[in-house]
Amino acid sequence: MKKILITFLFAFSITQINAQEIGMRFGDVTGGNVAIDAILPMGETTRVHADISFGDGLGIDLLWDFIYEPLGEEALHWYVGAGPYTFLGDPFALGAVGEVGLEYKFNEIPLVIGVDWRPYFRIVSNTDLGIDSFGLNLRWRF
Repeated sequence: MKKILITFLFAFSITQINAQEIGMRFGDVTGGNVAIDAILPMGETTRVHADISFGDGLGIDLLWDFIYEPLGEEALHWYVGAGPYTFLGDPFALGAVGEVGLEYKFNEIPLVIGVDWRPYFRIVSNTDLGIDSFGLNLRWRF
């Protein structure tokens, strides 16, 4: 019941702050293998990339991304970013996460497909470095 309430509150809050893109991220994320994935534009070349995942606890990633020039065609972009992450579970974790990704925005339908790599550096409760986190993003564009 607690997870359902948290999921509902997060989904409601994302819709209230007018996310530009919202969807799912599949792969290694903080707290599980699936996350609610949202993009909030902050300008032409920057954005906030937020993920909330559920598993044995609640994982939150909040990255500041820089979007770079199109690759070949206007719909294919690459991006890099970094930011904090936390895992609210047992054991509690806090650290920094980076991101390098590639995404394609379809013109015919409002869909964005992306892949990314997210290395992380955990500071609390144990200190370690993880470099094997890859993911697939599927987002609906508003």
